[in-house]
This record gives sequence, C-alpha cells and structure tokens, in this order.
Amino acid sequence: MKGNPEPMNDVFSHREDVTLNNPLSLPARGWDEVAATKERAASQFRDRETPSYEILSKHVTSELAYVVELERGEGKVGGREDITPCALRATMIFRPEDGEWKVVHRHADPITTAQPAESVIRD
Repeated sequence: MKGNPEPMNDVFSHREDVTLNNPLSLPARGWDEVAATKERAASQFRDRETPSYEILSKHVTSELAYVVELERGEGKVGGREDITPCALRATMIFRPEDGEWKVVHRHADPITTAQPAESVIRD
C-alpha cells in the first residue's frame, strides 16, 4: 500500500490456482497474473500509513483458514497529492504450503457501508 508490492509477495501463494480480486482490476488467476495485478494496484498508492484491521470473522482448520475484515488507512491515491482516507472490505483465504500459511485468494472492494440495491446497476 506504499507503492511497493514486494512485501506481500511472500504472503501469497505462487501456485497456479492463486486468485486476486481487487477494486482496481479484473480478477487475476495464477501467480503471473496475480503478481502483475498487485504491481499495477500498488503503483496507485503512495505514502500510505499502516492500515488498521477490524476482523469481522475468521476460522482456521488444519487445511484452510479465512479472515473477513475491514481495512482502514490513509495515503496518496492515484495522481492525488493530498492524504486521503481509504477503506476496504476484504476476504482472504489461506492454506498451508511448505509449513507456512499462504494467501490463495483475496477479494477487496471499497464497499464498507450498506448500499442500495440499485448500486449494482451499471448504465
């Protein structure tokens, strides 16, 4: 979130079934697409402070885990020079790979409050 996707690369699975849905692009599948999508998304954020995380739900088994959270922070977004608050609702699914938990799916979007049904209509 500070313009550098590298720190997150170690957290994500590098296998071909990894997926990423972020608010700035179409869904990505496979490590090459996910890495490229994360690179493009990271380039849109600068000077972001470490966000806060509000965990709404989580569950862990020996084979799979998930977390649903609200992520809040502030930083420079896109071409703007002002510090702007941003919030995402995010869901991440993890699995153990070679003794470490890795993200195998992440979906984040800016919907952090209830929306009217008409909000899904695109003209």
